[in-house]
Amino acid sequence: MSYSINQIPIFEELKESKSILLAGAGGGFDIFGGIPLYFNLKKQGKKVILANLSFTWLIETTSEQVFPFCYKIRSGDSDVSGRNYFPERYLKLWFGLQGENVEIYGFENTGVVPLKNAYTYLIKKHEIDTVLLVDGGTDSLMFGDEDGLGTPQEDVCSMAAVYRSGIKKQFLLSVGFGIDHFHGVSHFRFLENVAQLAKEGGYLGMFQLTKEMEEAHKYIEAVRFANEKMSGKESIVSNSIVSALEGEYGNQHRTIRTTGSELWINPLMTIYWCFDLRKVIRKIKYYDKIKDVNTIGEFNGKLSEYRNELSELRDKKQIPI
Repeated sequence: MSYSINQIPIFEELKESKSILLAGAGGGFDIFGGIPLYFNLKKQGKKVILANLSFTWLIETTSEQVFPFCYKIRSGDSDVSGRNYFPERYLKLWFGLQGENVEIYGFENTGVVPLKNAYTYLIKKHEIDTVLLVDGGTDSLMFGDEDGLGTPQEDVCSMAAVYRSGIKKQFLLSVGFGIDHFHGVSHFRFLENVAQLAKEGGYLGMFQLTKEMEEAHKYIEAVRFANEKMSGKESIVSNSIVSALEGEYGNQHRTIRTTGSELWINPLMTIYWCFDLRKVIRKIKYYDKIKDVNTIGEFNGKLSEYRNELSELRDKKQIPI
């Protein structure tokens, strides 16, 4: 497909989509990064279902298990584990306060095969024609031979699961450039990987939120709502993006969770980098090793096996600007 300068490639790719599954790839609050997309896609008349790889112990909630490793989230659900960690439930509650009756599902934090089956279930149940995965951060774009990978386990399991579902339209969006410096990711290598994908037609450009956008207002409101409900367990990624949206810069902290670390809040954090998921998967060098894993533990073992076989890593570099 060809584009013009006044067209955003990812939205051109979505023009014919009618029923979209918008899912958080890396667990926790990743689905919050999909909030601006939800409202924009709904405005275009599309049906949008939400899902998230969950760090909540879903088996210890009152949510309804609708398929193995897959739960339907309701606003009245509770976390009976006592952890008070349930961002999906608070997102459902917040949507209700906006008058939005959106269906939200949570996936247990598990391996590729169970996730593939759960995704396939939702794709069939809701007649989904497109899956959009959202990563809060940039470690989903680490191919495996970089010195610092961040925390790719959940992202790559989700990505491999969607890839293996076989759905024709599958995309990955990354928001929060600079955040994963906190987790040891080299943004030099991120940009190098984006360049490789651009060379092979897998990079679908970018778009950016500004605080004046209606969708950005919704995102900020939802993050603040979750902060109030989950005091002490606020999302580092989401709050960093909100800080960037509101014009903060540098070592700015919104949660005590980042105390003692140095942050780089910057305007690039509000950019969504967009990719053809199939072409990203083909660049992940250890995909064949992890494509059949059933647990995160198995994934970690296969990733370690791959890394131990490498004679050298692409070392961390600073962006030379």
